[in-house]
Amino acid sequence: MANAELQIIVLAADAGPPDAPPWQSALVNGLPLLPLMLGRATAVAGHAVSVVLGARASELAPALGRLPVTLVVDHHWEEGAAAPVRAGIHSLAGSCGGALLLHASQSGVTSADLQRLIDVWRRDPRAMVAAPCNAGHDLPAIFPRSEFPALLALRGDQGPQRLLRRPGIRVVSVP
Repeated sequence: MANAELQIIVLAADAGPPDAPPWQSALVNGLPLLPLMLGRATAVAGHAVSVVLGARASELAPALGRLPVTLVVDHHWEEGAAAPVRAGIHSLAGSCGGALLLHASQSGVTSADLQRLIDVWRRDPRAMVAAPCNAGHDLPAIFPRSEFPALLALRGDQGPQRLLRRPGIRVVSVP
């Protein structure tokens, strides 16, 4: 498993306020947020990046331009945080050994941060690897294939963070 395939899934499916421009287009240091975050992901994972869009997929898809990403459209985005996670996991190839989940809104996460997570996971691809947050862990996080059934079982507003906070679970922290 030392060379297990890893896919990055960038979650960007929620709509935001209907009368406002999409939050995914907000400028960060002069660049639109979604292409910025996808650029950071592709810098470390190349073509092994998927983006999950929802309500405004047709409006946001052109912003992907020539980025080497796979577009996944979540038609159930209104359900809550679980639906885009399930859509992203369902899109993965059978050879995928792990998925790094990242919210597109996490503009403070750099390519170097993602690379640190990946480097730690490659040493132990059966582990969950995540960023520490408050008294627990949060996204970005890498979930090994063994956690895919639990990710697919999430419903409603249950985000993947729920899996990182289960009692007795081992999560490797990467600041």
